[in-house]
Order: sequence, then C-alpha cells, then structure tokens
Amino acid sequence: MKAAWIILIYLSVFGLSIYLYATQLNGPATELHQRLLPVEIKTVRSGTTDDELQKIVREAKKTEEVLSIAGMQHSQGGQTVYPNGIMMDMKPYNQIVNVDKATKTVTVQSGATWADIQEAINPYGFSLKVSQSQNIFTVGGSLSVNAHGLDIRNGGLTDTVSSMRLIDANGDIIKLSPTENSELFYAVLGGYGLFGIILDVTLQLTDDELYETDTASMSYRDYPSYFKQHVHNDPDAKMHLARISIAPESFMEDMYTITYKSAQDQQKLAQYQKLKTENLVAVPKFFLGLSRINDAGKDSFWNAQKTYTQQIDGNLVSRNNVMRSDSEFMEYDNSRRTEILQEYFVPVDQFENYIPALKAVLENSPDFNLVNVTIRYVEKNEDAVLSYAKEDMFSLVLLINQGTDPKSVKETEKVVQDMIDVTLAHDGSYYLPYFGYPTKSQMQEAYPRTKEFFELKDQFDPDHRFMNLFYEEYRP
Repeated sequence: MKAAWIILIYLSVFGLSIYLYATQLNGPATELHQRLLPVEIKTVRSGTTDDELQKIVREAKKTEEVLSIAGMQHSQGGQTVYPNGIMMDMKPYNQIVNVDKATKTVTVQSGATWADIQEAINPYGFSLKVSQSQNIFTVGGSLSVNAHGLDIRNGGLTDTVSSMRLIDANGDIIKLSPTENSELFYAVLGGYGLFGIILDVTLQLTDDELYETDTASMSYRDYPSYFKQHVHNDPDAKMHLARISIAPESFMEDMYTITYKSAQDQQKLAQYQKLKTENLVAVPKFFLGLSRINDAGKDSFWNAQKTYTQQIDGNLVSRNNVMRSDSEFMEYDNSRRTEILQEYFVPVDQFENYIPALKAVLENSPDFNLVNVTIRYVEKNEDAVLSYAKEDMFSLVLLINQGTDPKSVKETEKVVQDMIDVTLAHDGSYYLPYFGYPTKSQMQEAYPRTKEFFELKDQFDPDHRFMNLFYEEYRP
C-alpha cells in the first residue's frame, strides 16, 4: 500500500492535464512524429536573441517560406507543424529577464518553462497566479493554447498577462497588452502560433502561501452543490481538482475532491517552501500502466486513490509546490498504441445532467480505453477570440489509450465526436489543442467566433507566413 500511496501523490495532487508525449522531434529535414500525425518538415531553426529571430522571419518572407512555431511540442492537433515548413524551436529562447519586486511581476522569454519561472520567483516569496497543472511547458506554448490550471481565484492564464512582445509576419517587433494593440493581443492568446512569434511576456505574480489539503468523497450528483458551498463560497479555498471513477464497479458515479485552503498558521510557510522534485518515477509509471491494461487494474487503482485521499487530508504544502509537477511518470512508449487527451467544458449547473449522458456514450463503446478523468473549475472568460469559457465551467480532462492503426483511429474518432455532441448539447465546449477528431461544424458551434478568428489571421498575416495543420484542418 505504501507504494500505491507514492503513485497517488502524483496522480491525486497534480492532475493529468498535459499534452502527452505523442510528439518527438528527430531532427532537421526529417519528420516530426506524432504517431497519429507524421509530418515531414524542411528544417528546424532557433535563436537566442531578438535579432536572430527577426532575421529568420525576414529571410522567410523573402524566400516565401512557411514558419511554424514549437515549444515543448506536446500539442496533438498539428499546431506546431506544417508540411515542408520551417519549424521555429523556441526552447533556446528561455531567459528570465526580470523579477520586479515592486510591481510583483516577472518578465520571461517565451521558451522559458513554468519550472524555470518557479525557480526564479520562489526565493522572493512569490508565486504564479495561474499556470498549467504541469510545469514542463513553455510560457509561449501555454499562452498560445490559452491554458488554465488549478487556481480558482485568479481567472484564466490570459488574465495574468500584463504585456508581451511579438515578431509579426514582417519581422517587426510590436508590443501587445489589454490596452495596446488589444485586438491582436486577444487573438495571439489562444492563437496557436498563427499570428507571430511571442518573444517575452510580463506576468503578474502573487505571494506564495501555505495551504492545508482538504479532501472529500461523494457521488457526482452531489458535486456541484459541494463545490459551490465548500469550495467556491469559501474564501480560504484557493486551488481545487476532482476525479470521477473510470473503474467498472463505480464507473462515472463516485468522485473524490482535493481542495487547497489557506492554512491558519502562515508562520510555518518557510518549512515548506523548498521546491520539490519528482524522483520516484518508476513506481507511478508502473501503477498507471496497470490501469491501462484491464478492468481489474482500473478497480484496484481507483480504490487505492480513494484510500490515499483520506491519508493526505490535512497535509500542508506551499502554493508553489502544489503548482509543481513535471509528470515524467506519464511518458508512454508502445509501438502499436498511443495516448491522447480530450478536454470538455460544461457549465457548473449542467454537470449533474451531463455526466449520465457522457456515461451512456462511453458504455456504448466497450473498446474505448479511458484511463483517467480529472475535473477542474474554469471561471468565465471570453476575452480570447477562441474562448472556451463562456460561463463558469467544470473542465473534464480525459486521458485515452488508443491504437494507432487506421481502424482504431476511426473508432476513437467516432467516440470523440459523440462525446463532443453530448457536450455541445449541454451548452459546453471542448479544448482545441488535441488531435483533430472534432469536425469543423463542431468547432464552429463550440467557438462562435471561429470565422472572426480566421479573418483576423488573414488580416494580420495576409501572406500566411505562420502556418500549421490546425489552420489547414479548421479554416472555414
């Protein structure tokens, strides 16, 4: 049981919402392999200075080359690649430019990861307001997919961006903010790299804080009222996640929740501020692997998870450490199978009716291998052109194990489209960065400003200097 508890530290506390390791780069002038989406690219370019990056864009304009932009290359829907195009690898452009104690902000280059930022700001007693649930991703990538995290008090990630600089299709550097070039600002946030290269970003920070872990178990029917009363309406509740069972004996019925609340004795914070590292990868990888195999593994895993939530109730942890997980344990290597994510957003008041409808789709698909469902809260935010949160939502992140052969891909596509139809029928939406199973009509229903988005693309980049397969798949 002790080993099971170790794995559950990772799974229960930090969530599973990441862009999985389905993409890997083999080198210039070869292929970008995503298992489901192999694409041959021309070459890979990078730079460590503004001048170097501007030169690449201006050269591409002269030679009429197409550029795509990549960070950690975990998006699954072709957002970082274009056939025979030049991939801009932004990882080397990764400096922490400045931590400003007076304004409580940090300025970072777009190739910096959230882990890099945490290491820079932790000595100041600062913390990010919002970041992705895992810290391995680049800032530019997270902004380009309009990511969200566990925090329930600071809005979305886009709300924390004070300003940023962008290299546009002409190779010029322009400044963007909510008040300066704002139309382009809200197109770039959640713009999937189609408007230019994000250079550096200034993010608003908050204070690090000591949290006490509060856990509970319940039926899905009770979750909305529990969340409203014990989480949303409790000013001490700062971060939250939940999981719903994928085990056959309690499938889509049982839930557990983990809420991080401000601890009464903040004087103890210093004892918990050292940034933790993940170094017990083998154990969580093993237990997660068991849950992929059969129903018995799913049942045992779920029962262990519920037991573990009781063990961590009342534990103390710093805000920075709640937001710190590199998820190396989730790497998955199988020659015939891969793993994808789907994320669906449903209004809080629709949740109780939505779950049985989603369950019906899944029960009618017995070969569909659902590995995990994590639930988070997303506050209404319609600033980004491609906004998924038209009201206060619960987000359900589904981890799916599937075959890579054409028959398996087609079967998964059918189930995903059925799940999206159910989500849309409950006034919901879905997240765009994942593999292109959704139809164009589903995107247009989920994102009413789709036409506007692609018109803005044509306005700000008429020569289509920045391109990717997401654009090709979903442009009207």
